[in-house]
Formats: sequence, C-alpha cells, structure tokens
Amino acid sequence: MDSVAINIDEPRDHMADSMIDSQLHWCVSEDNIELIQSRVQRSLAEKLVTPCGNTLLHLAASYGSDKVIAYLTKEFPSLITRRNSQEDTILHLAARERKASDAIKDLVKSEPSLMRMTNTKGNTPLHDAVIKGNRELAKFLASKNPEVAYYNNNNGRSPLYLAVENGNENEILDDLLKSGDPFRIKREDGDALPKGKSPVHAAIEQRDIGILKKIGEARPDLLRLTDEELGNSLHYASSIGFLEGVQFLLDNKFHDGAYGRNPEGNYPIHLACKSHSVDVVKVYLKEFPYPKEFLNKKGQNILHVAAESGKGNVIACILLQKDTLVKSLVNEMDEDGNTPLHLAAGYGKSVAAFVLVRDNRVDSSAVNNENLTPYDLAEQQSRSAEEKFDKANEMDGQHHSKDVYGMKNSTTENSTASTSSQRKDKAFHLKRDTKKSSPKHEGLINYFGMVTTLSILYIYSRPKKSLSWHFTVTPGLIISQAKEESKNRIGNLLVVAVLVAGVTFAGAVQLPQLRDNNYSSEHHLESNSTITASRYSSYENHLYGYLFLDLGALSASTVAALILLWASFSDARFILLAVQVSAFMVFLAIIMMFGAFILSVRIALPESHEVWLRIAITVVAVVFFLVQAFLFLPWILPRSVNHFLQRIILHHFYCLWFFTLFYCWRWLTEILPELPVLKKNDAGVSQEQKSLVEPPVLKKNDIGVSQEQKSKS
Repeated sequence: MDSVAINIDEPRDHMADSMIDSQLHWCVSEDNIELIQSRVQRSLAEKLVTPCGNTLLHLAASYGSDKVIAYLTKEFPSLITRRNSQEDTILHLAARERKASDAIKDLVKSEPSLMRMTNTKGNTPLHDAVIKGNRELAKFLASKNPEVAYYNNNNGRSPLYLAVENGNENEILDDLLKSGDPFRIKREDGDALPKGKSPVHAAIEQRDIGILKKIGEARPDLLRLTDEELGNSLHYASSIGFLEGVQFLLDNKFHDGAYGRNPEGNYPIHLACKSHSVDVVKVYLKEFPYPKEFLNKKGQNILHVAAESGKGNVIACILLQKDTLVKSLVNEMDEDGNTPLHLAAGYGKSVAAFVLVRDNRVDSSAVNNENLTPYDLAEQQSRSAEEKFDKANEMDGQHHSKDVYGMKNSTTENSTASTSSQRKDKAFHLKRDTKKSSPKHEGLINYFGMVTTLSILYIYSRPKKSLSWHFTVTPGLIISQAKEESKNRIGNLLVVAVLVAGVTFAGAVQLPQLRDNNYSSEHHLESNSTITASRYSSYENHLYGYLFLDLGALSASTVAALILLWASFSDARFILLAVQVSAFMVFLAIIMMFGAFILSVRIALPESHEVWLRIAITVVAVVFFLVQAFLFLPWILPRSVNHFLQRIILHHFYCLWFFTLFYCWRWLTEILPELPVLKKNDAGVSQEQKSLVEPPVLKKNDIGVSQEQKSKS
C-alpha cells in the first residue's frame, strides 16, 4: 500500500491573515492614531482582518475615523482596493454607515475606480448610499461619476431606480437628477444603459405623478427607457390603468411612445384595453381616433384584446363611440379569422360575449379559419373544458386515495415518532394536497365560464336548426352508453324500489287514525258520541284512498324490483326495456306513496275552522307533486328527448344565474357609493383612483347601443 504524506505545517488560505483583536478594534473606532501606530507592526498591518474579512481601513471607513484613514492610506496604499468576504470595498461600508467625511472623499478622488466596484449583490457604493439614505455621499458620488447612477445591480435596479422606489427619501432623487451631464445611452465600457428596470417604471408602479414630473423635467430622455419585460413607460402606465401618468406622457414628452410595441407585440392602447380603466381607453380614443390602425402581432385590434381579456366595461365604452369607428372594429378578423365575439366565446368571457352579442352591428354568424361560428367555438371549448375538469377531478381522487393510503402506512410504521415530526408530515401533506387540488378548482372556474358563455350565445345567437335535428341521436351511441350506464341505473333503481316497498309496507301495517282515537278509552267513548256520520264517512273515504295508494305503491315498487333483478341476469338487449319499464314503475310508486302520505295527514287532522291549514297542505301537495314529476321525467323519457330538454334547461339556468349576478352586481355598485360612510371615505380620493378600484360596471343604456342610436332615441 502506498503511503500518504500529510503536511500539517502548510498554512491554509484563510489562516494567512491574522485576526483583529477587540482592543485594536476599539482603537480604530476611537480614531486613536497613537495606539494604532504603537500596536500595529508594519509587516502585519495588511494581514489584519476581522472574521468577515474587513481590514483596518474597512473599520476606519465604517466608523468615520479620519486620522486612521489618512494614516493607513499613506502607509499601506494596497488596503484602498481590498475587499472583504462580501466583496465590499471601504466605500461600500462608508456608504452603509452613512459616513461622508473629507478623508473618504479624498479616497474617492485619489482612486475613482472605487465608485464602479460592485459587491456580491452587484451594488456599487452609490447603491448602498441610496438604500441607507446617505444623501451627502450619494450626491458626491453622483457628481464625480454621473453614469454610476444608471448601473444595475443583480436585481436589475440602478441607484436612480432605488431612489424612486424609496419615494425620494432625503431628496436623493433630486440630487441624482441634477448631477452631471445629460443622460447618455452608452457608458464608458460600451454597454447599453440600462439593461434592467427603468426608474420611470418605478414611479409609474407607485403611481407617483410628482416623481414622474420631476424625471420628465430634469431628464426627459429617461421617459424613453424601455424595460426588458414591461416595454416603454406608456406600456406600463396603460397596463396598470395609471390615468395621470398616461396623460402626462402623451401631453408632454412621450407622445410617440404610443406607436411602440412591447415584447408581446401589443401597443399601449391594447394594454389599456386589457386593464379595467375605461378612462385610460377614452384618453387613447381621444388622442388617436383611428384605433383600427393599431394591430398587434396577432392582427388583433383593441376590441379583440378587450374581448379576449373579458373586459366588458371597455367593450361597452368602445361600442358607444361613433358608428364609423365601431364598424371598423366590431367584425374584423385576426390572423386566425376570429372576430371579437369569437375570442370572447373561445376564452369563456361571459360578460364580454353578453355585451357583444346584444349589439346589432355584431355578426354572430361569422366563421373563422376553421369554419366555426362563435356559437360553434363556444360549444367546442365547453366540451374541452368539461373533459379537462373531469380528468382533473379523476386525478384528484386518485391522488387523494394514494395520500390517504400513504398516511395510513406512515402512521402504522411511525407510531413512535415525535410530535414535531408528525407536525412536519401533516404540514407537508396539506401543502401537497393544496397544490394538487388547484388544477381542479381552476378547471371548475374555466368550465363555469365556458358553459355560461355558451348559454348566452345559445339564447341570443344559436343557429336555426330543424326540430328533428335536435332529436337525432346515433343508435350506436345509445347502445354503447346504455351498456356503460346499465349497471349503475339498475343499482340505483333497485335501491329506490326497495326503500319505497319498505315504507309502504310499514304504512299498511300501521294505518292512520283520527286524532281523537289517540286519547284514553274514556275520552274515546265520549268523543264517539259527538262524531257525526259525515265525519265517519269522510274518514272512511280517506282511509280507502290511503289503502289504495299505499298498496298500489307497494305493488309497483315490488314489481319494479323483480324486473330489475331479472334484468341483471338477462341478455344485454333486454336491459334497455327493463330499465325503462322499471323506471316508470318506480316513478308511479313514488307518486302513489306521496299521495298516501297526504291522505294520512288529512285523516289525522280533525274538521276545524282553520281552513288555511288545509289550503296550505293542499298547495304543498300539488307543488311537490309537480316537482317530483318534473324531476323524474328524465328517467322515463327517450334519450334523444331527454338530451334536448336537458340542454334547454341547463342553458336557461346558466343564463338566469348570470343575469342574477350581473344585475345584482350592477345594483350594488350603484347603491354602495351613495352610502354616507363611503361618501365620507371617498372625499379625498381622486376620480382616477376610484376608477382603478371600482369593478367593471355596465350601465343599462350602455349595452349594445351606439351613439347614433342613443341620439335617435
């Protein structure tokens, strides 16, 4: 075996330097130059560091010890550019500790490269000065090298961006804007300025019109900076609905920014239509009364974008413009041949589809490149959404069963685990279940929007088809579906039939009696002397009817149960007929059982002057009889008729639900601002800010009515 030599005398890299002790640290903080000179050996001064790598000059700069700084820079000039473990120079520490002494400024003058050095976070000393509010040093650094104000750190933020983000704290932003030469696109190393986040976008994000105006007055060229993700300043202001910012940019310095596209290929007016601010859209329509010229890379105009985003209030605003303007947008097609109504139908935007389909200028029968009308596209997308939701539901059930099985095994195997580990496992399972259930919830929302949109189009623009078409069903489809559903239907009907048989048998064993018969025998003899012959006759008639209905329900349910049992052992072709016959028998048994129950209640009630009680019982009986008959019809009707009725009922139900939510929401948005409490709170809020927080509201006269139609009316 070869021997391995280990040299224990060889020093390691991190042991090459000596540690600064506490007494020497105190000397630096007190700016005691005499003690430093006496304690520091000339050969060891450059090797003395703190655990985080700070040299004596780092400590002196952080404490503002001018005498120590002057001594160390003169005797040990190599310390000026030394960095600690975080790559911080002495200027970084001085900036963070809010130091700006003359000695530090002299260091910057003697070594200008310190201003451009960055630490591990990518921050220059000017970054740290702005973050910590060191105005004096920030102003000095910006005056010596104005371009450093535009250098980006690892997060893409420049000192100028940070000053805006801090809300012009200590008026550092004013100093940065006033310092040095005007903004230049190229810096000394040739790189473009800036590649990260624009300070103008920071002002827009905070909706600070004051800072935006300061930037526009001091450095108007900054308004033209483009963010890598958000586009130019007009793109971002339009996307968040910043009305004052859009007006300022259009009226003063950046009118041509409206003709630029963002990385997604949209103009600012498209992003305004995606937001919920109608006021911003109105500003663009006033400045550019030819919106048909603004097409994104998909060939979509502003109405396409608003419909795809589901902004019904923006669509209503556009439809209220001049008729010539609206006609140039409302039926135009994008690259895929889709009109705005196609996009609203395809993305399940029910409000947008509702506003568009009610306008008489919208061609609801237009076809796209796939030869689909908006109704056809909505029907196709609703089927797809239903399949995705069913699949997500099935996957969620499988994952849930696996998690339960895994938790049971984990509980069995780790019964002696600690309480802390059990809590961690529980938190992990909860977190995982939440993530897995999210696709199902998203699918439910998407499915509801798709079906609601389809229902709206079904009511207003469904294609005209013959009545026979609705009842046309493929025979093969019926047989295949019947084979799949036969077992479930037989099982369900069999359970209901047995329950009805049990209830009616119990009713036959214990017959209903008059209320007086429940009293004692003495009272019974006394009451018999007072009961008239007519009352006995009525009681007997009701009892006979009760017996007839009860025995009829018992017989029908028993026959249905026997037929179903027979069908489960018979040929598959007999199952269809058996299910239909047994379904009718079960339906008949339920109706007769309900009638027997009503008669039993009538028998138990004595003849009294309270007529309203008998009327109420009669009304309830009639209403629920009709409800039961209506709910049981799908079991006995043919499949084609059943499918047709279900489609009509579901579409009208979803439309009714949509109208309820839509008009209730509109009523709430009209009535809530009139409350005294809200009026008081909104006293200091600008109109533009109100439009940002208010939800989309469509007024009654703003849906599908053009400006010319309103003037005629």
